[in-house]
Amino acid sequence: MSDIPQRAGPPLGVYVHWPYCARICPYCDFNVVRDRGRTGEQAALADAIVADLTAQRALTGPRTLLSIFFGGGTPSLMDPAQVARVIEAAKALWTPAGDLEISLEANPTDAEADRFDALAAAGVARLSLGVQALDDRALTLLGRNHDAGSARRAIAVAARAFPRLSADLIYARPGQTVEAWTAELGELLALGPEHVSPYQLTIESGTAFDRAVGRGKLVVPDEDLAAALFETTQAVLEAAGFDAYEVSNHARGEAARSRHNLVYWRGHDYVGVGPGAHGRLTLADGKLATTARRGIADYIQAVVETGVGFEREALTALEAAEERLLLGLRIDDGVSFAEIAALDLWPDTPKVKSLVESGLLADDPLRLRATRSGRLVLDRLTGTLAT
Repeated sequence: MSDIPQRAGPPLGVYVHWPYCARICPYCDFNVVRDRGRTGEQAALADAIVADLTAQRALTGPRTLLSIFFGGGTPSLMDPAQVARVIEAAKALWTPAGDLEISLEANPTDAEADRFDALAAAGVARLSLGVQALDDRALTLLGRNHDAGSARRAIAVAARAFPRLSADLIYARPGQTVEAWTAELGELLALGPEHVSPYQLTIESGTAFDRAVGRGKLVVPDEDLAAALFETTQAVLEAAGFDAYEVSNHARGEAARSRHNLVYWRGHDYVGVGPGAHGRLTLADGKLATTARRGIADYIQAVVETGVGFEREALTALEAAEERLLLGLRIDDGVSFAEIAALDLWPDTPKVKSLVESGLLADDPLRLRATRSGRLVLDRLTGTLAT
């Protein structure tokens, strides 16, 4: 082996996908499975994740580690000892940044809240709590296995256990009004989270909600009401001192922002491990996309037999620029024109000038940034720019 030290590449984050859930929510299209009776499989999966991290270190070379994020699924169901093991493996493989952020998603059931202290001791410093609603009827509709009382208790327990706390809510639910949503947001803010992620309910193809809409059993708010709920979200959180630094993410101060999510939105590299996880790595010959085997057994078998659980694909300059545009426009910083040069978009490009004049893009000579009006129609905006 050469004694010449390797030059460190750009910094990166690590995403760990834990696919197990106590219940599958009717709106969810993530790669998830029921948790029951899978103890042996879960231990094997944790082994495979650690081995896969090691394989990806051989691919990336030395890097600075910005963040570790456990998502899913419901990673708060993961054995805290295995959480600690994955964290220590990642920190040993890459050089932890001085402000390394370690985050984990959790549901607010009483059983999971009892594990918060152990997860904090394992190294988790930021908890993302899937509250989703503070209304029992809405939680039943959303297929959640907690009630509003459990959510309130979990927020209190999490606030004591973790230095950083984020709460997720879903709006534009069937039958929801602006008045009810305003009150619900106010109640959540009174509980004290420093970061709030309000997501508009989206009917994803193939989900139980998609089938219910197709049968006429579920009616979601129309476009005008959804827009009013979006504007209400911005106004209420802004008045409470939260910055809308991303379309669906609001933080009380810069320190409260999710560093791991900013890894995605700012175009940094990230390693993805666990079934179905995606990664993006900058190597000497360009940008590489990695995709892990989606099936749990397939993923474990691939790691055991070949040492890696992922497949790789080189992105063209155009593909990388399109992805950078889609993610970069989600945050208030936007994306620099230089980063998306392959799309041939510049301040004087006719469609850019037209979108600035229509109020959907900011008038900025250096960066492409969506205005508040542009964020309201972000899919349409990015579609226009990418074609």
